[in-house]
Amino acid sequence: MRPAFRRAQPPLPAPRSLAPLALAVLALGVLLLSPSAALAAEDSRDLFTRLREDYGLVGGAVGAFAGGLLTCLTPCVYPMIAITVSVFGAKQASSRKQAVLLSLSFVMGIAVLFTTLLVGAALTGNLFGAALQKWWVNVGIAIVMGAMAASMFGAFELTLPEGLMQRLSSVGGVGYGGAFVLGLVSSLIAAPCTGPVLTGVILWIGKTQSVLLGALVGFCYALGLGLPFFLVGAFAVGLPKGGKWMVSVKSFFGTVLLVCALYFLRYAIPAMTKVARHDTIFMVAGGAAILFGILLGAVHLDWSDGGLGVKIRKALGITAATAGGFILWISIELPPEMPHVVATAEAAAGKQLLTWEHSEKEAMERAQREKRPLMVDFTADWCGACKEFTKHTFSDPRVMEKAGNFVAVKVDATNDEDPAVEQVKGKYKVVGLPTVVIYDSTGKERQRFTEFVPADKFLKALEGID
Repeated sequence: MRPAFRRAQPPLPAPRSLAPLALAVLALGVLLLSPSAALAAEDSRDLFTRLREDYGLVGGAVGAFAGGLLTCLTPCVYPMIAITVSVFGAKQASSRKQAVLLSLSFVMGIAVLFTTLLVGAALTGNLFGAALQKWWVNVGIAIVMGAMAASMFGAFELTLPEGLMQRLSSVGGVGYGGAFVLGLVSSLIAAPCTGPVLTGVILWIGKTQSVLLGALVGFCYALGLGLPFFLVGAFAVGLPKGGKWMVSVKSFFGTVLLVCALYFLRYAIPAMTKVARHDTIFMVAGGAAILFGILLGAVHLDWSDGGLGVKIRKALGITAATAGGFILWISIELPPEMPHVVATAEAAAGKQLLTWEHSEKEAMERAQREKRPLMVDFTADWCGACKEFTKHTFSDPRVMEKAGNFVAVKVDATNDEDPAVEQVKGKYKVVGLPTVVIYDSTGKERQRFTEFVPADKFLKALEGID
């Protein structure tokens, strides 16, 4: 039996009900991301960060699942659902139990592929981190993401060669093993829509270098992608008719990809980070620009909806939403600045606060000369956990006061091809980032952190070190 996967039919006219839904989702996102809007007056961390730090990997799992489900609603995946379910035999199953098991086997095939892919991205994270040290690599990633965004907006179609599509569609068949194999290859057939989404996820996992996070995100993404297949195959659930709403989903992904492109471009152009600061004004401004862009037509309008006016509205909407998303992302990621009045009050009270030097040699000599403990923080532009340290740990007022007696130095290891950087890393036996090494006043190493730790745990580690 040779199943014939057909391309998506031209979208049917659809009501413009997606815009209010998108506005609600974006408004909720702004509330979750903004510390002030989330009523976190006593906790400067945004809600997503608190979920990740206080509740483990819940936030990552939920986000990955939602991303997989949204991917399933795109034009190159959604039309495949009914015909694929027929191919692996769920509709012809002799019992509900068999239909459930066949559908589950298909979804597990999807899960194995994506879980393996993202675990591989985590295991090769060091190679990815080294590559990100090259400005031209970041420019290349930004260009690729921009091209994929253009594809999501309909500029051109990303498709696999017809011959390969036919070969892949002939794999599998009736039976649990066939359903499992079909799940594996269906993920490849859906690559034109899963690829752009997964590119950003793979880059993120490569930066974190976390195998556990890679496995969880890959598995949850696959579950979201496979859920409609499972529901149709196991319970014969009817799906809404395809239509223009699927194009709106692609426009949403296209906008997200443009934001990611700007994010990677900033590694090549560091001045781009100066467009925002970590404060409520910039967060609200970024969120407002996103909402304005969606109202203008970034998501719910299609290029073919009308004449020049519609095209201009959509283009301006995409521009506003992309700029707002980038500003919001940067303002959340940047460490909070200590208000000048607070710093002045601390100084007036005779408190010495944590300050950073940038010459390892001078810091070491000063610590030895003044008989003070030494803190060495190895960081890099591409190191996400290093930024977490800066934003949530080193900027905590309690840590700044507790570590005020330390001679602290930041070593920028972004360019590890620099012989001077390699020499300092070798001196402190640094094999990966982040790395924070703490010495007491006698020069004895007392603590070493090779992963992000929150302020409370870091404070405990400083106890008794002088």
